[in-house]
Amino acid sequence: MIVAVGIDVVLVDRFARALARTPLLADRLFTEAERCTVSGNPRSPESLAARFAAKEAVAKALGAPAGLHWHDCEVVSDPDGRPWLTVAGTVAAVATERGVQRWHLSLSHDGGIASAMVVAER
Repeated sequence: MIVAVGIDVVLVDRFARALARTPLLADRLFTEAERCTVSGNPRSPESLAARFAAKEAVAKALGAPAGLHWHDCEVVSDPDGRPWLTVAGTVAAVATERGVQRWHLSLSHDGGIASAMVVAER
């Protein structure tokens, strides 16, 4: 049973400018695994913007409660590059309260826009 859906879009250029303007922003928003590809190379601005959109979409699906920590929602990739979500701490606690047991994630970026959709399932 679907508990909630969250969707977010991010302008890639605006997001890349924010990362350049505030050097520690990437560390605050993303875990080490999110900042790097499976091969260890830094992710592109498009990929980071999509991951940020995913975190925002998760927050929306949970009703945007205060106190969520960015690192408690992590977008990781399997060896084939398919993204999936892991939640811990503050995000996991709210998800448990809402009855969320499983997450589905879709990321996309094209034409200067990154987007993410999450489905929270019971």
